[in-house]
Amino acid sequence: MIEEANVFDQIGGLPVHALVVHAAVVFVPLLAVGSVIYAMVIPWRPRVGWAVTILAVLTPVTTLVAKESGEQLLDRLRERGLSGRGLEILTDHEGYGSMTFWFSLALGLVTLLMVAVARARRTKTMPRVVEIVLAVAAVALAVVSGYYVYRTGDSGATAVWGTY
Repeated sequence: MIEEANVFDQIGGLPVHALVVHAAVVFVPLLAVGSVIYAMVIPWRPRVGWAVTILAVLTPVTTLVAKESGEQLLDRLRERGLSGRGLEILTDHEGYGSMTFWFSLALGLVTLLMVAVARARRTKTMPRVVEIVLAVAAVALAVVSGYYVYRTGDSGATAVWGTY
């Protein structure tokens, strides 16, 4: 029987997770900082709008690929008999990774809305309160996304390099 190929499993014998995880580790903080700057420093919006727009799309994609490939890697390790403390650490890591994805997705969507509303505000078609609510949401989501990407990375590093 031929096994179904999974794009999130391996590339050239290497786990996809090991190849993509660092993109998420870089893009989540960049999106978080960029979104806060966009929300708080109005004169800089024309200069950073293009960057936060790209990051708002790219970041959730990279976190999704990291999450899905991590799940494939964890399944592979379970099949090979991983148990005990190592499995507990990786299960926590998986949970943090899922939260990182969902919060980075929310931050990306709020950032895209914030950019769209800022453009609409230039033509005075959007009430200022909408812009303020989105800015507050972006700052809150940036903080939570930063927290979860840290916890995900820390638990992943513990799983790979720590003792358990």
